[in-house]
Amino acid sequence: MFDLSITKLLVLAVIAVVIFGPDQLPKVAAQAGRALRELRRMADGARNDLREGLGPEFSDFDVADLHPRNFVRKHLLDGFDDEPANGSAHPAPGNGSQAAGNSAATLTPGQDPPYDSEAT
Repeated sequence: MFDLSITKLLVLAVIAVVIFGPDQLPKVAAQAGRALRELRRMADGARNDLREGLGPEFSDFDVADLHPRNFVRKHLLDGFDDEPANGSAHPAPGNGSQAAGNSAATLTPGQDPPYDSEAT
């Protein structure tokens, strides 16, 4: 989520010591920890309230599925794992010519693609 390296953490620590001072820094860190725990508790409570409100028919509902990346991966990209081993999603033509009704035939190197004047 955040790209924090060791150098960035050290810079943040130095800035915190300069702003809050060495005597106030432990108090501020304790307050930040309490606030983070409270925020997590509130998020867990909201998640549990949502599950209770949806009822038993949505018992397998996961809030993380609402994230756009997870939604696309789960609902749109699941079928792409079942592609053939040769990397082609379409069957190759038997003798290099396109079979009647098979518009998904692959082309051999140097072969021109079919042209449809009505499609352009």
